[in-house]
Amino acid sequence: MVKSLRVISAGSAAAILDTKFKPLQIVASAAVSVKPPYREPSALLGEPIFREAEDGYAVIVHEAELCRNLLDTVEADVVHLDMSLGAFPIEELSPIELANMKLSNKARQHLLKILPKLRPIAGEIRRKHGLEVLAIGKESVPVRIAELTAGAHAIAYACAKVADDETPVFLGLPSKCQYRISGNRVYLHSLMAAEHDVRGYAECAAESLGKVNIMETLNPCARGFRALKITPKS
Repeated sequence: MVKSLRVISAGSAAAILDTKFKPLQIVASAAVSVKPPYREPSALLGEPIFREAEDGYAVIVHEAELCRNLLDTVEADVVHLDMSLGAFPIEELSPIELANMKLSNKARQHLLKILPKLRPIAGEIRRKHGLEVLAIGKESVPVRIAELTAGAHAIAYACAKVADDETPVFLGLPSKCQYRISGNRVYLHSLMAAEHDVRGYAECAAESLGKVNIMETLNPCARGFRALKITPKS
């Protein structure tokens, strides 16, 4: 009997935008457990982060921490991180390895900054759970599901923020996806080819949803991206 691959993954998604559609803050991170048929999370952890968009690489460390936290309650066979380095094991990453990879100088410098924090987390996951943490990035379906789940949480957090502050928010969504609301759940469905049934979700307080209006628009400055204008109901 062939054993099914159980994957833990994490991602961060959705950004507060200014009036020119420039990203200001990354809103949410999420870790997910994904099992066959690999279409949506079977378990998840979501958190608001509201981190400066220019500090995007630093959120990878937090994503690894969320994976570690989810592994305290969910079993898995491997961990996928949102780093596109050819599924290279994080524990084996070093400045020498990064120097040999085809990366921009800017990307290499960012990775060198987070590596001292990232490798100990990967080492702890290996020692405690016997799992590899792979820098597989966008090739991973679980990474995509984590991204959609983080985006769904971002919508929930943005709705709560607008309901409390009574101040509009412009929220940029992950690439090629569309939101749906069903009851108290916010779903983000992938619009990518061969991903019509892939989605992430988040619980959203009914009182928050009842106090806001949501209008969807295309992002005119980034093809394939959509944005939500969330405003308080008058």
